[in-house]
Amino acid sequence: MHSPVDSNSDAPGLDLDRPLPLRRLVYLEEADEVTIGSPETDTYAVFPADGAELVRMLADGLTPREAAERYRNAHGESVDIADLVEVLAELDLLRPAGTPKAETAPVRWQRLGGLLFGRPALLGYALLTALAAVEMVRVPALVPRTDNLFFTTSYTLVVLLLFFGQAPLLALHEAFHALAGRRLGLRSRLSVGHRLVYLVLETSLDGLVSVPRRQRYLPILAGMLADVLAIAVLTLIADATRGGAATVARLCVAIAYATVLRLAWQGFFYLRTDLYVLLSTALGCVNLHAAAVDVLRNTVRRVTGRPPVDLEVHHPVDRRAARWYAWLMVVGYAFTLTMFAGVVVPTAYRLLHDVWLRITGQGSTAARLDSIVLLLLSLGQTAAVVVLAVRERRAARRPAPARTA
Repeated sequence: MHSPVDSNSDAPGLDLDRPLPLRRLVYLEEADEVTIGSPETDTYAVFPADGAELVRMLADGLTPREAAERYRNAHGESVDIADLVEVLAELDLLRPAGTPKAETAPVRWQRLGGLLFGRPALLGYALLTALAAVEMVRVPALVPRTDNLFFTTSYTLVVLLLFFGQAPLLALHEAFHALAGRRLGLRSRLSVGHRLVYLVLETSLDGLVSVPRRQRYLPILAGMLADVLAIAVLTLIADATRGGAATVARLCVAIAYATVLRLAWQGFFYLRTDLYVLLSTALGCVNLHAAAVDVLRNTVRRVTGRPPVDLEVHHPVDRRAARWYAWLMVVGYAFTLTMFAGVVVPTAYRLLHDVWLRITGQGSTAARLDSIVLLLLSLGQTAAVVVLAVRERRAARRPAPARTA
């Protein structure tokens, strides 16, 4: 859109003298760029200001030829209007021929989102969290620690209860993301993915890029807010039941500790966690992760004497931020190793050591069966992650279907 070319250059199937059937579009201007997309398809893209100007002309009913001529008169240069139309088609911003412009249906659960993230609710969340923190100080047994995971001698029961105990909290985490977005009138999609060797739920809020930046922070942080609230509620339940229903108290502190580990996961910046999205949004980045990876790659290449990767392919904002964010990724790697050494290794050693003793005959038949079931569950999760990773790789290699304007 920046190169002066002949605005009369035709493309197959494109009538330059007929208005384009564009979907209902939304625009968000930030600095010298404009985010354009459609709530009908939840597809959005960042355009330069002059490109957005052309899109507005087309949306106002001008034909491609008229828009190109008006642009040339205003800026003194020609534009490849056929290329712009092709981009709009690839983004699915063109309606199929003969289809009327659709009215976007109201977003469900918008009122609930408003209630959950209004000022009274946020104040209540703060008071609840403060109360749980006070109880942890008053009763040290409530402070999350690794030993809390082993609330029973049956390791299979530990794994199953933690899994089924975490499942609703994972759903709550993603629901808070979705409802904070729906409060703004944004649609969301829930999908299953994986990080390292763990299955995870992921909420897509594509429309978040179409609202002012200051309004994006709460939907981004909402998942971590849900985790903090879960820890607080579980801690208070454990505090209330530790005298009589000790089993309930032990189970609550175990699930709370597992939730703390999941919250600590946000420090693994290289996995593009919620904290990464928060930083990227605050800085106005396009693909900070890719730029930071290339900065780290160049650091290694300088040491090994190889030619550097070209950083000019990245957005200027990404390049500036990547100079320091790359080292924050290194901190994330260091934090991962610390968590691995301080939590994963001791926990795995205790489990494997006891399982080995049980299987080799140093335990009851029930304990041996419990250990075998535990191994099968672990293998099942690993197999599920492998299958999902293979499917994602195949989907990435599959060529995208051709689109016509």
